[in-house]
Amino acid sequence: MRKLSLFIATSLDGYIAQPNDDLSFLKLVEKEGEDYGYASFTGTIDTLIIGRKTYDYVLKEIGSSHYDNGQRDVYVITGTQRPGTGRTTFYTGDLTELVERLKSENGKNIYCDGGAEIINELLKNDLIDEFIISIVPVLVGNGTRLFKDGRPEQQLELLDAKTFDTGLTQLHYRRKK
Repeated sequence: MRKLSLFIATSLDGYIAQPNDDLSFLKLVEKEGEDYGYASFTGTIDTLIIGRKTYDYVLKEIGSSHYDNGQRDVYVITGTQRPGTGRTTFYTGDLTELVERLKSENGKNIYCDGGAEIINELLKNDLIDEFIISIVPVLVGNGTRLFKDGRPEQQLELLDAKTFDTGLTQLHYRRKK
């Protein structure tokens, strides 16, 4: 069965974005030639689930090819119908049903790149199998929290912890069965 993995960066105080969906704090750990395992990780997936706000931000800042590179299916979770482009589908249905269907199909693993609403919904339904969380050495004070309140407790098993000379620490957990 396919796994769903969260691969995301957060500030030390638990925010994935500052107010107004500002992700500029991520630039603090940008380093030429260092991708913090991203390329290796994306080699294990063929499907991406992402919230519309995160998708729109990346579209504006990097371009659509960051997600839809022709080698994976992209599901943008949105409340508004939009025509798909390439292998990108704008999905307005039930997120749990989508993930359960994708997990039951053949293929590589599934990657969730946020945002917070999507992550929270997946956690409420115990659908995230693996957490790869990069902690950026900054306290941003407020914004969008990685983990929201009001979800069930979940036990995790530490698989790996890495530190980088930029100060970033990356934690890799698996959900305990």
